[in-house]
Amino acid sequence: MREGEETHPVKAAIYARVSTTDQTNSIQVRELKDYVGHRGWTLASVYQDQMSGAKTSRPGLDQLMADARRRKFDAVIVWKLDRFGRSLVHCVSGIQELASLGVRFIATSQGLDTDESNPASKLLMHILAAVAQFERELIRERVSAGMKAASKHGTKTGNAIGRPRRIFDRDEVARLRATGLSIEKIASKMAIGVGTVVRVLRTGGNISA
Repeated sequence: MREGEETHPVKAAIYARVSTTDQTNSIQVRELKDYVGHRGWTLASVYQDQMSGAKTSRPGLDQLMADARRRKFDAVIVWKLDRFGRSLVHCVSGIQELASLGVRFIATSQGLDTDESNPASKLLMHILAAVAQFERELIRERVSAGMKAASKHGTKTGNAIGRPRRIFDRDEVARLRATGLSIEKIASKMAIGVGTVVRVLRTGGNISA
């Protein structure tokens, strides 16, 4: 039996993501397949996305989570934590759901493994969960403060009073447009709406009305 090989081979799913369609997942996928093979595990499936991690919905990740709920595999293998979630809160939430389904999560380059027999990883998960909860509380406080400020001044933003506006670099939007990048790709790269990009470009005279 090879080192790391288990009596009953683990069925592992690989998830890989790159930020743009100009990049490829091939390096991540190859390294993750090597990781699975070295342990004598069975490769159940490979899930991939080529889009910003800030996207709320990602076809590859959505399918992976759907298959996890059907228990099609025993473990999810990713190269790095930020390949999996769009934020720490999202990462921890996804990992906790996998754990509740009995699915192990491994980030190979960071030594993160939610195997119940790994005390160091269990401690790390507790720390990540605590930090994620802290992040949630900060978001709630910002939203609450924004709502109070807007209510005081009698203003509204969108459908919710005082919803904080997303902070982004307007000059970077113009610079990306100048390189020939499409409005849709700029929106994806900056994690803002297409309408916001159009408004910024119109204000700066970089797009025709």
